[in-house]
Amino acid sequence: MIGRIRTYLIRYSRLQTGTVSYLTLVQEAELGLNLDISHEKSRLNEMLAEISATEHEAGRPPLSALVKVQGSKGQGDNFYKLCEKLGMGEWRSLKQDEDFLKNLIRDCREFWRDEANFQEFS
Repeated sequence: MIGRIRTYLIRYSRLQTGTVSYLTLVQEAELGLNLDISHEKSRLNEMLAEISATEHEAGRPPLSALVKVQGSKGQGDNFYKLCEKLGMGEWRSLKQDEDFLKNLIRDCREFWRDEANFQEFS
């Protein structure tokens, strides 16, 4: 399932603009999760965190920057806490920095739209 999520988010960063909702991710990546069940939503959050940590450790931007909670303006606290854990700064400061998330999303798109990066790392 992690592979499907990662592949979907790479493709999304190459071909789409904006962010993708949890629901759209679950449906289009055919994950079969019910987001109304708390442990299934938690599992999705854990997989997104794992993907982003792996990407970050490899020197690539965190793909979960592209996924947002439907109806919200951006990311939830868990995303920023993950970024703090990855050494990007104190999570509250990151959340207050309007450019932080925009820059991560831009970095994802630039990285994955580069054909050499796509061929080597996708």
